[in-house]
Amino acid sequence: MHKQEMTKQQTGLSWLRWFAVAATVVLLDQVTKLYIMLEFSLGESHTITGFFNLVRAHNEGAAFSFLSDAGGWQRWFLTLVSIIVSVIIAIWLTRLPRQRLLEALALSLILGGALGNLYDRMTLGYVVDFLDFHWAGWHFAAFNVADMGISVGAGLIIIDALFFQQSEPNSESS
Repeated sequence: MHKQEMTKQQTGLSWLRWFAVAATVVLLDQVTKLYIMLEFSLGESHTITGFFNLVRAHNEGAAFSFLSDAGGWQRWFLTLVSIIVSVIIAIWLTRLPRQRLLEALALSLILGGALGNLYDRMTLGYVVDFLDFHWAGWHFAAFNVADMGISVGAGLIIIDALFFQQSEPNSESS
């Protein structure tokens, strides 16, 4: 059997479940953002605990509001980057061998997060953030479910690379 045929057999349509995971992240992200948009006015904050608030914030930039005051061009730049990254991850997922479960989970979480924030950026011009953790007057950057998907996915990629990646078998004997 040829190597390409074996790869197709190994991947099959298993990537569909990973797209379902990504779609679930997008759905959870959009439902929670919709709730915040309907129930909170911009800047409104509700204390939940001594270290956590729900707040409605709009982020026109990237992570940690990077480029948020860049004058507007960043919306389209970040949209383009998100589209390119999402296409690359989608292709990567379809070609990933079935046994690469942790890598597939990580990529699907990142894909879902990227698409959730991309949708906001394209339809609203900004990303809705609402989770606000704080301590002793210091507030971590507000974030959302999509950001959690991206962050957890990135962490899983690192864990996978450090602890579970096996070196490629030597292909000298063909």
